[in-house]
This record gives sequence, structure tokens and C-alpha cells, in this order.
Amino acid sequence: MASIKISVERLTEGLYIKLPLQWADHPFLRNHFKIKDQQQIRLIQKLGIQFVYLLPEKSDNNPLAPETTADKISEQEEKFLDKQAEKLWQEKQGRIERLRNYKRKIQRCEKNFDRSMSQLRSIMGKIKSRPLNAITEADFLVESMVDTLMESDNVALHLMNDKKDSEDIYFHSLNVAVLSMLLGKSHGMSAAEIKVIALGALFHDMGKLKIPTAILRKTTPLSAPEINYLKLHPKYSFDLASLADNFPKAAMPILLQHHEMLDGSGYPKQLKADDIDLYAQLVSVINAYDNLCHPTDKSQARIPYSALSYLFKNKKAQYNGDFLALLVRMMGVYPPGSVVQLSNQQLGLVVSVNSDRLLYPNVLIYDPSVPPNEAPILDLEESELKIERAIPPNKLPEKVHIYLNPRVRISYYFDPND
Repeated sequence: MASIKISVERLTEGLYIKLPLQWADHPFLRNHFKIKDQQQIRLIQKLGIQFVYLLPEKSDNNPLAPETTADKISEQEEKFLDKQAEKLWQEKQGRIERLRNYKRKIQRCEKNFDRSMSQLRSIMGKIKSRPLNAITEADFLVESMVDTLMESDNVALHLMNDKKDSEDIYFHSLNVAVLSMLLGKSHGMSAAEIKVIALGALFHDMGKLKIPTAILRKTTPLSAPEINYLKLHPKYSFDLASLADNFPKAAMPILLQHHEMLDGSGYPKQLKADDIDLYAQLVSVINAYDNLCHPTDKSQARIPYSALSYLFKNKKAQYNGDFLALLVRMMGVYPPGSVVQLSNQQLGLVVSVNSDRLLYPNVLIYDPSVPPNEAPILDLEESELKIERAIPPNKLPEKVHIYLNPRVRISYYFDPND
């Protein structure tokens, strides 16, 4: 969007301007904004700058005539403006501190995520040779996750950094477990029920360890024999879990039935409606969502917003409608990982949602005047802005894509939002 350089004497209300300063060198919350009153104009003039950049397309007014001169600031007004500037600086410092606290929470969440991934790799590695040990370790992992989930009424769901593209089964299994636990909690299930669901979700795809990698990673259409082979993985998961006497019986149907559909079109037994275990129905919704976001053919991947919309609009006959609706409410209209355009036309990446403020996610803002590692994270509840639409990452200009770094893999973890 083209900008025009104008002197600060020409400023008036309704102009959308960008300051020629670094974010830390002025008291305003953003480098660019629409001027709302004379006080803002006076504060800009006191910054010691000679000009600003005007964005005409986003302005509601025209600048004053070029020959305009600013009125001299009286001593009384000078004191008043100094107090207002100090107030703005305090508000800005408060925002900076909240951002620091948020980033500390993200770091804590990422440590928990990495720890869980490491434990899951160990568990999967032992499932054939030492199944009792594997289930015991999984039990400890799930117990700690359930405790974290249940200890707070308000849980924040965060977008995690993806590390290795070769560990699809681990990321998928942990993703499905995390989201299934959250959905179980949103449904009002007890900690004991959520633990069963989490164990089933963690192990629902372990039967794929027995499927040839060439089939699992094939991006062209599978042949009929390959499809039949892949459809054996629920039985393989069940067989592996049966090696351990300590795997909870209530979780077994999740392993066998997470691909069954309410209309009977699923597999392996074409079960219908109430014949499908309720826990399996819950996990199957999450499994479908994550598979839409991460198909084998990455060119077919849907953004989270699109995946939720597709399931809700087109798959109610196949998946539990209550769980689908609850998933949309739980994730928010724009889940973490969604690239969005805000009402001021800025672009951003949704990085977290809070369970009690779904309409106001935290958005990482594209601001080329700020280094990417210091990019502002905007809490929409504290802003007058709102999300206008979701944008496919491949539609972003290259420089914006590099800055926001939208994830190829959408991984989640949760953290109590104290």
C-alpha cells in the first residue's frame, strides 16, 4: 500500500499514519494507527520528528494544507501532554511485560511438549519388545497431562514449533491425544475418562508401525491391495495393546473403531451410530481434523480454519455432531495455526486461544519494522481490532510468509492460563 511523506504540521483527525521510528522509541502501542484526536497529534509533534508517512487508502480524511503551521504549545498544555505521554509509556510497558509473560508461558509449554514427544518416542520403541513397560510409561505421561489439563478452568491451547518431518506418527498421535483430552474436558468428562481417552488416542495409530513405510508415505493414490493393507492398522493397534495386560479395556474400542463412521461407511466393521463406542467417536473427530491438516500429500493440506469448516459443513452424517460442534467452540473459529487478516488489513498468525475467550485469540503480527523474533503478539481482547478472514499460507507474499513462518505441520499443546 503506497504511503506519502507529510510534515507533522499537516496532521488531522482521521489520518492513518506510520511513524518513522522504532517501536521502542515512542509511547504509542503501534507504529501505525489512525489518529483519533488532537491530543494524539500534539503527542506526535512532541516526538521531535519532522514528518510521518500517510496511508491515504486507510484514512478517513485529507491532510491539512501544506502551508499549515502548528500552534505553539503552552506551558500548561506541555505539562498535560507530558502526563499523557507518561501514561501511554506505562501502558506500553505493561503490554511489553504481558508479552514477556506470554512468551515465558510459550517456552514452558514447548518444554512440556518436547518432553512428551521424547517420552512418546520411547514408549513406541518399547511397545513390541516390552509392552508392559511401554504402557506403564504411557500411563505416567497421560497422568501428568491430565493433571495439567484439570488444574485450571482456563486452558490456553498453543501452536508448537515443528521439528522433524520424519516423525509423522509421533506428532499425529500426540496431537490427537492433546485435542481429544481438551474435547473430553469441554464435554464435561471426568479426569478418569479423559485419561482413558488420552491413552487410546496416543496408541490409536501404533498399528501403522507394522505397515510398510512406502504405503504410509505414498502421495499418489493407493492401489486396492495397499488400501486394504492400510485398513488393517486398527487391528494391528489392538493386537499390540493386547500384549500388555495393563492397557485399559475401556480404551480398546478407540484402537479398533477410530475409523468407523456413524453412517456405516467406515472400517474395519462398518459399524453404525450407537454401535460405535462414544470414546472412539470423540477420537475419530479429532483424528479426522488432524488428518485434514496433515494429509500424506502435503499439497492437499487444509488450514485449520478450513479443516474445521469442512468437517462441520460436510461430515455431520459420518461424525458425532455434538463433538463436531464442541470442537469448533473449543478451538475457536480461527484455531492456532490460522493465518488471518485483521480489520486494519494487517496480517498475522494465530498462535494461541484461551478457553474462556475464544473470539479473542493471540495473534503474531506481521510488522516489517520489528525483527521477526521480537514480532508483536496482539491479544485481540485488548485491541479494537478483529479478524476479518483466514488466508491460505500459500497466498501470502514471500516476505510475509518468511516473517510469519506458518507451520507446515500444525502441532498443539496446552498450558494452564493462570
